[in-house]
Amino acid sequence: MARKRRGREINGIVLFDKPLGLSSNQALQRVRRLFNAAKAGHTGSLDPAASGLLPVCFGQATRISGLLLDADKTYRVTGRLGTRTDSGDLEGEVIETRAVPSLDAEAVEAVLARFHGRVEQVPPMYSALKHEGKRLYELAREGKTVERKGRTIDFHEITLEGLTETEFTLRVHSSKGAYIRTLVEDIGEALGCGAVVAELRRIGLGPWAIDGPDAQPAYTLEDLQDSAQEDGIEAPDGLDRVILPIDSALGAYPAVVLDAASVNPIRHGHPVFVPNAPQTGWFRLYAPDDLFLGMGEVLDDGRTAPRRLFAAL
Repeated sequence: MARKRRGREINGIVLFDKPLGLSSNQALQRVRRLFNAAKAGHTGSLDPAASGLLPVCFGQATRISGLLLDADKTYRVTGRLGTRTDSGDLEGEVIETRAVPSLDAEAVEAVLARFHGRVEQVPPMYSALKHEGKRLYELAREGKTVERKGRTIDFHEITLEGLTETEFTLRVHSSKGAYIRTLVEDIGEALGCGAVVAELRRIGLGPWAIDGPDAQPAYTLEDLQDSAQEDGIEAPDGLDRVILPIDSALGAYPAVVLDAASVNPIRHGHPVFVPNAPQTGWFRLYAPDDLFLGMGEVLDDGRTAPRRLFAAL
């Protein structure tokens, strides 16, 4: 007899504002318990020493988390000048201190310009990458160093937002896989004094931003706990107001509305001819009543084939 899954069968995405000190998995489990969700996952890890946007997917939304792994990220980071640590942030052991030269915005921006565009980054030892089955940060804590392959990163935007005698604050928009601590360290070296991350916050991921003119609300643990209570009474359904639909994560993909006759064949996995469907890449599929069905792709013969379908919600 199949074991019945515990928890509510809910589907959708919550924009969670992760606090400092929690791993992504710890944050996920706390949010899952608050919602009493049967199934949950997150869309890309966020370091315990960083705060900010961690989208949490419930139910069928977990099936699109992989599509968000390639999404761009945006961060606000503060770098501390004149210091280098073994971890690239203030939690590590100080390995060098240097005098900080007199810097103005123009000088810093000239250095930042060197890092715009496509660059090669070597992952730091204090990272979650694995080497022979072990996390690099575990090896680093044992005093070990292993060779790491460089990776190509696109830095779309690096904007100076603040500068003092000891710190600078940047807004960084990058492709997936960027190491912001490495970026700050490299900028510090280019400025001649070294630098480490003093504060790091993720403020954007894929289609979502929680800072700026188009910001969407992200919810802290306290926000969610308050929503779970109404007049002092437990009310889990009150949380559901903050859940976004699955397709809110997929705005970068074109939308195609099927005619009524094509819906059932697509739902059963059969390709159909769809006029004006994109000829390359994946796209969102909708029924005539705007029900999101899943993702599709055009085959070589011109028919649209379902690639990732969702049951009617």
